[in-house]
Amino acid sequence: MTRQAVSYRSGRVLIAGDAAHVHAPIGGQGLNLGVQDSVNLGWKLAQVVSGTSPDSLLDTYQAERHPMAARVLQNTMAQRAVGVADERSSALRDVLTGLLTMDEPRRNIAGMISGLDIRYDLGDGHPLLGRRMPDLELTTANGQERVFALLHDARPVLVNLGSVGDFDISRWGNRVRLVEANYGGPWELPVIGAVAAPDAVLIRPDGHVAWTGDLGDDDLPHALTTWFGPPGTEG
Repeated sequence: MTRQAVSYRSGRVLIAGDAAHVHAPIGGQGLNLGVQDSVNLGWKLAQVVSGTSPDSLLDTYQAERHPMAARVLQNTMAQRAVGVADERSSALRDVLTGLLTMDEPRRNIAGMISGLDIRYDLGDGHPLLGRRMPDLELTTANGQERVFALLHDARPVLVNLGSVGDFDISRWGNRVRLVEANYGGPWELPVIGAVAAPDAVLIRPDGHVAWTGDLGDDDLPHALTTWFGPPGTEG
């Protein structure tokens, strides 16, 4: 059975996980998919309930997660087709086996099945935009800290990798944490490889990058307002 709900939201009712999509259990992708649905929705729902963000923020749940599930449904159907015991499927398996001896096809398939290549459509810009932030080990005022540890309290984080004091986000009060940090290693992203290091990164509570830029970038206030509510409004 391969099915997907047309809409993940109807007014006050939202669905996630197996209620939103069902597919063959190939690769164990269903668990990842449901957890990602919940993590994507949870912080948005909390902000709307608390009055920090408008109700329209919940529409981004459908926009971001529905295409990800559709892709999983497609690849599980393809894997079922490859597994059929007939001559044509056997020929197809042989062709795919040859392709998967090559680095690029192997990286792409692994990124798709693991979900590590997910990129939400947040517009054009740095390759990090919309992707999961890599778990870098940063040097901060508190010593060495992993990026994912900074997200443990489910608050967005602005990581400033430039000069200390470059960014003032005080108008967003205690909603967004500012971390002054340094990182000297290479930036590696799943599937696409090395990318240029940005001066600053705004990370959503679900670990995806909402903005990258520098001190002179006027888009930061817009990104903060879009994802974490207007300035001066505390939730």
